Amino acid sequence: MPVMSKISKAAVFSTAVLALSGAVLAASLPRGLPAANPDTSSQIDDKRPVVTPASIDVGAYDPHGDYTNDTTVKYEHLFLPWEDVDLSSLALADEYALQRGRTLLITVEPWSWSVDWRLTADQLLQGIYAGKYDANMDAICTAAAGLKSPVIIRWAQEMDETDNQFTWAKWSPEGYIHAYQRAVTECRKHNTTAKYMWSPKGNPSLVDFYPGDGFVDIVGLSLFGLQQYDRDKFGKDQTFVETLEPRYRLAEKFGKPVMVAELGYEGDQNYVKNWAETAAQPHPQFPKLTAVVYFNDREVYPWPDNYGLPDWRVKSVATN
Repeated sequence: MPVMSKISKAAVFSTAVLALSGAVLAASLPRGLPAANPDTSSQIDDKRPVVTPASIDVGAYDPHGDYTNDTTVKYEHLFLPWEDVDLSSLALADEYALQRGRTLLITVEPWSWSVDWRLTADQLLQGIYAGKYDANMDAICTAAAGLKSPVIIRWAQEMDETDNQFTWAKWSPEGYIHAYQRAVTECRKHNTTAKYMWSPKGNPSLVDFYPGDGFVDIVGLSLFGLQQYDRDKFGKDQTFVETLEPRYRLAEKFGKPVMVAELGYEGDQNYVKNWAETAAQPHPQFPKLTAVVYFNDREVYPWPDNYGLPDWRVKSVATN
């Protein structure tokens, strides 16, 4: 179940820009679960995880600003290509996160492109081996070192998922490990405080791509629930726990804290309600799970077998 890169040359930090400019959010009809911590200025068609005093932490990738006033959110997720990006925009994201007491989770995607072509997987990997992109990581990590918010760097996610458009997912495990280690090593030269997230999709092959304890502070996973897919593949709706279980069992072997770095679910009201009520709750079978980070946007890379582009986003029905 591939997830496409969420990158934008023009507006990487759209969450911060929306929040600071007071932009109006799109409207739609409400459905689903009432907000756990509702914003009095808007109503939400809510897929967000329900937060209680006993909950694990929650976060969001939120380019539409739906979580702007949600005080339960502890992580602000950004997607950042390592080329063609204005790194001065990180200051806006830092201000936005700092005002809300959030940690910045920065996914760095090693895209190499021009207007009409992209490097092959081998060309990109050989360029990394040769140090061609060291300056890209140096610039990003130097900028991140100047931020006031806590920072987690997540580099080249979902390397274990071959059915997507990520160039780095076509590398061998050995090639990926070498490239990941180089990226983290370069980053540490300029940023001594960031934590590093190694973030597979959650397939059985993920164990082959583990870069070593010295290069990983947190293991991230991607977890998406699509009701029609569940019914077609399993003959019934899958719960959050059932979907996470096999992925978590693989991830826990490394002894690191585990986060769901990308979380989304789409289906009828009961399906969404079940996922929302359980995603942020402690489960004794997942003792290393520390946080879930909701992916609050529509999918942009089609799922296989004609499942199309699931819409994970919560919907505002009033403007800020």
